[in-house]
Amino acid sequence: MREDARALLAEARDAYAGDATALSVLDELDRRLAEPLRLALAGMVKAGKSTLLNAMLGEQIAPTDAGECTKVVTWYRYSMTPTITLHLRSGQTRRMPVRRDDGRLVLDLGDTVAEDVSWIDVGWPLDALKSVILIDTPGIASLSASTSARAATFLAPEESASGADAVVYLLRHLHPSDVKFLEAFRDTAAGAAQTICAVGVLSRADEIGSGRIDSLLSAGKVARRYARDSSLASLLLGVIPVAGLLAEGARTLREREYAAFRELAGLERADRERLLVSADRFVRDTALTTLGADERAALLERFGIFGVRLATALIRGGARTSSDLSRELVEQSGLIPLQQFVHDQFRTREATLKVRGVLLGLERLIDERPVAGAVVIRAGIERLSAGAHALRELSLLATARAEGLPLAAPDAAQAVAIIGGDGTPATTRLGLPEDAGAEAVRQRALAQLDHWRRLSDSPLTDRAAVAVCRVVIRSLEAIVSEVPEGGGVGSVADVVTPGGPGDRSGERADEESEHDESALSGEHGKERLAALADRDDL
Repeated sequence: MREDARALLAEARDAYAGDATALSVLDELDRRLAEPLRLALAGMVKAGKSTLLNAMLGEQIAPTDAGECTKVVTWYRYSMTPTITLHLRSGQTRRMPVRRDDGRLVLDLGDTVAEDVSWIDVGWPLDALKSVILIDTPGIASLSASTSARAATFLAPEESASGADAVVYLLRHLHPSDVKFLEAFRDTAAGAAQTICAVGVLSRADEIGSGRIDSLLSAGKVARRYARDSSLASLLLGVIPVAGLLAEGARTLREREYAAFRELAGLERADRERLLVSADRFVRDTALTTLGADERAALLERFGIFGVRLATALIRGGARTSSDLSRELVEQSGLIPLQQFVHDQFRTREATLKVRGVLLGLERLIDERPVAGAVVIRAGIERLSAGAHALRELSLLATARAEGLPLAAPDAAQAVAIIGGDGTPATTRLGLPEDAGAEAVRQRALAQLDHWRRLSDSPLTDRAAVAVCRVVIRSLEAIVSEVPEGGGVGSVADVVTPGGPGDRSGERADEESEHDESALSGEHGKERLAALADRDDL
């Protein structure tokens, strides 16, 4: 798929020979196609974007203070040596010194004001950045209109494709500004395909339960409610609760911090509870522990009161080393489900997201700068889009998420699974155990193919439902072709999914009881499915 897109860009380059502006756009599209997935973190001011980015990287790189650098879009990509490059709006670039303060990278703009900076490029020798480019964006709905505009211009520009392939959007409380931004990103990133490539994160999740040990359970309920909210259902693939500060602290845990937690865990129960009753009490002068007020304040800044309480509880429960504690804190923070979601839903379909972004950019170039060979290029765009079954899956999954499918409930649930709604491996699509053999996969796929072909051919199946059947049939045929008799089992397509890890059981049943997904909500959905049927050449 990437090679076809690269060939199309070469055709466009021939057509635009001599047009420096157009060639510059094509250069950027070529770079985008060759780069790893661009994953942006977005959200309102103080949502915890930089903290979560550090947690995802496992290193304190991104500044989390309110300095000028946090008002600028900042890219973090792999580099063999640390580099920081300032890209100015004038087109000039400037290398910045690489300095760290207490382990955290210092991005000092010096005499340059944020308004004059287009973006900052940070190259860092981290393996985690070899397969993804993480992009930290300024806060949405900032008191500074220019700061908010920078994030909007990058992620949801009016005159070009989005600069990101996918977005992790941080929410604290659902706000109209969140919905407005996500709508703009969906319309810009998805184009006519109307796909969803954003996941929500209920950030600072530990604060929802006032720092209690069970805070993440409370946050999980809120996240599920947000995911079902009618204003977000068509904009986000799901909402995952994450305690970002805890995750960052856990992944960068120091031995002296572990020693401090061990001392707190060793206190008598009454003394420990008295000390941890609140954040204010924890940092007061006290004779209950040898840890000074400054040391306790540092723990509070790094982990929050929730993290301090949880760390002491885990040590008392058997975390005998700093590595044990780090691992268990990460598990409790909600970071692992988010990382799994990003891998399953975004990174496994990187090629599709990349090509889609390039096609959108190329289409906009033709619209804005017509050229003699535009007809041929546009035909290539349509051919590549029509031939990409993964894009049909993306579009249908977006429809299922927003409006439901025009099928009986059991068939609707099975359709979503087959087109990648619960994950992309063949076994997951077919509802089989992960260790199922190739023959079991093949037989299940053939059996389901028979069912969906009969449903598609039935005179009782309306046109919109037939469109769904055709996409499902194509997905099943792909599985059969990828798993020949005696073959292996793997991921058959890089597609987006509308649910996160583990949302295949009781939570889905609860959601279906509250919002029946077995029927479309209106004529608009049927028209979209009918259009899908027209595009399918089965």
